[in-house]
Amino acid sequence: MKQKDLFKLALGLEDPWMVREVRFSPGEGKLDIWLDFPRGATFSCPSCGEGGKKAYDTREKTWRHLNFFEHLTFLHARLPRTDCARCGIKTAEVPWARAGSGFTLLFEAYLMLLSSEMPVAAISRLTGEHDTRIWRVMEYWVERARADLDLRSLSEVGLDETSSARGHRYVTVFLDLDRARRSVVYACPGKDAETVASFSGELKERGGDPSSVKRFCCDMSPAYIAGIQERFPQAEIIYDRFHLKQAVSRAVDEVRRAERKEKEALKGTRYLWLKRPENLKESQRRDLEALLTSGLKTARAYQLSLAFDSFFEVEAEDAEEYLYRWFWRATHSRLEPMRRAAHTIRNHWEGVLAWHHHKISTGVLEAINGLVQAAKRRARGYRNVKNLITMIYLIAGKLDFEGLPLPVLCTTHSK
Repeated sequence: MKQKDLFKLALGLEDPWMVREVRFSPGEGKLDIWLDFPRGATFSCPSCGEGGKKAYDTREKTWRHLNFFEHLTFLHARLPRTDCARCGIKTAEVPWARAGSGFTLLFEAYLMLLSSEMPVAAISRLTGEHDTRIWRVMEYWVERARADLDLRSLSEVGLDETSSARGHRYVTVFLDLDRARRSVVYACPGKDAETVASFSGELKERGGDPSSVKRFCCDMSPAYIAGIQERFPQAEIIYDRFHLKQAVSRAVDEVRRAERKEKEALKGTRYLWLKRPENLKESQRRDLEALLTSGLKTARAYQLSLAFDSFFEVEAEDAEEYLYRWFWRATHSRLEPMRRAAHTIRNHWEGVLAWHHHKISTGVLEAINGLVQAAKRRARGYRNVKNLITMIYLIAGKLDFEGLPLPVLCTTHSK
């Protein structure tokens, strides 16, 4: 087999494309491959698809390709322009690259594969390409994968915020809570009522209907609640059990911090009170048991916290009575932080009880948030919110990258 035929086969070229020249420069560590087509070759119009179009003229173009071993590899070709009676003069498409890209599809697939495992800055160092060019590739394929997103069947939505940078800048993430999907369907800057309005617009654009969304699961943010009530008035709000528990745990810690000023025994015990006993080490459990019998206010607050945990374990028909009893104990505990936490629960009563009817939560979003923050730490932050949102979709959007040539990229890595 001739060298040119070998490279044609390796590149997956089909007629009329052929390899015209291969030039290897060992001193530069570079391999250049020139592609061409024979005189009289015809192409399809890229707009209407009509075939049989001869080249009107050509323009030279170069693409970065996968390295040949350790050597940089570039493809060069004359791009034909066709004259279509209906569409006018258009640049023909080539099978090895997408229009407007300076990379071959195989190289873009390589970049996307790397992006699921390492920060863009590291990919930039590895490939020698500027990170801005890499982000453009990622944004293109993420948006292309999301182009056919169909939200007509969306009925249960979870939402939560994740920090985008220091200075209280956030991104709100919307999750399809259907157990078969459990994927991020939308993310936008901010954590106010406008993010819910933005999601409503996205839903309509994707074929969905706000009236078809039956339930939202979120924290007790007044902004989120107001946005849902305005844009999805028929939807039921279920408050996430982990955020409810967080409100009670914060009250326990507030009691501990106030009492710590007087009780030396509380020094260094913060994390004992923030975990359930079964999640503690044996030595920690012994320390906790001793503290629980010492008459501390913090111990009473902790017992109330454990009692609130048990609300999620009672039968649905007993839930309201159990919650009333807990509320009475908390408000009569003479522990001001616990009293405030109890009234916070009381002010969101129906949404708290609704958990027992549907048992949905944003726990998956918390896990996704952990992955996003881990990626952000590895990357030492993202240059802008758009980049962060792209990474959120890549991590948790369960996207299909149809059109990329590597089979491994059919679905994103969910780690």
